[in-house]
Amino acid sequence: MPEISLPRHLGGHHHHDHSHEHERGGVEPPEYAPPLVELARGGLTESLHRGAVAVCTADGKRQRGLGHPAMPTFLRSAAKPLQVLPLLTSGAAEAFGLSDAELACMCGSLGGEDFHVAAVTGALAKAGLGPELLNCGVHRPSHGPTAKALEAAGQKPRPVHNNCAGKHAAMLILCKHLGLPTDGYDKPSHPVQRLVMQSVAEWCRYPIEQIGVGVDGCGVPVFRLPLVALAGAYARLADPGRSGLDVARIAAAERLMAACLANPLMIAGNGRLCTRLMQAAPGKLLAKTGAEGSYAVALPELGLGLAIKIEDGNMRAVAPTVCQALHCLGVLSHDALEDDLADLARPKLANHRGEQVAELRPVFNL
Repeated sequence: MPEISLPRHLGGHHHHDHSHEHERGGVEPPEYAPPLVELARGGLTESLHRGAVAVCTADGKRQRGLGHPAMPTFLRSAAKPLQVLPLLTSGAAEAFGLSDAELACMCGSLGGEDFHVAAVTGALAKAGLGPELLNCGVHRPSHGPTAKALEAAGQKPRPVHNNCAGKHAAMLILCKHLGLPTDGYDKPSHPVQRLVMQSVAEWCRYPIEQIGVGVDGCGVPVFRLPLVALAGAYARLADPGRSGLDVARIAAAERLMAACLANPLMIAGNGRLCTRLMQAAPGKLLAKTGAEGSYAVALPELGLGLAIKIEDGNMRAVAPTVCQALHCLGVLSHDALEDDLADLARPKLANHRGEQVAELRPVFNL
């Protein structure tokens, strides 16, 4: 696959001055970001989680927002759909006959449930690869009942139970299709990781040399960009025809979005935030958690992308923020927030006697 040359600046969509060099991946926000979520105890504010929200169209224009749009944000797992797109543009997904469910699981932060494990191992097998090649590390499955079932059976978690097993499987399959070594596939210098970074730069419309790079929890490179760039990328996933990219990339995004929208359980799993949001509004959104308080949502019917960053990285503030933002955009109804999603929109906190003594609640509107 040819190297992609990206111009240094791709327009004014970052909403900040590009006339000077700045630290890679965004501009440091003002000293105080606006509060997004409060912890209230006895009806009184006890603590605040501050941050930023950006809502963009596919042309990169910020339609709504709160806080600093260029807040530097490590995309973490919110980058997964962008990282998986080279699997489609290269022809690998078609060559190995990957199913929509398998493609969706590659975009997901998986709970390690049995159907997640089956999708990962099945996709690898289609390319003649085994799960022993996964170099994402091991942790307890995020899905509690699955973790307990493993313990009860006397089994230990394996890499295939990792949240990022699907994404790593995609990278390995891309290696196989392109005739690249699987050894070191997770290293920044590997050609597959360079393709992934190019994909992130393309869909975020951000100069590749200004992307901040670190190491993610699963060992592969992770990217820091302005929050508004992430919102723009998800708007392009929501409305690929307005992405400004070529026909092959548009077709890849359309296939990947259709796969994700049809398989919400593959994006996270039973009882988890991303899946529950997608089930609450079937076919209307792709919701994708990051880590350290990052989150992104693609909204196909609206042609919008939503991105969120909780400044202190506390994940407890994410669900109320996302629910409130989607409510402001007319995607989630008041009834949904008061009923099926009540525990996400306004989580209750209990004391050691099981009494509900506090709640997290959003304190903003868009």
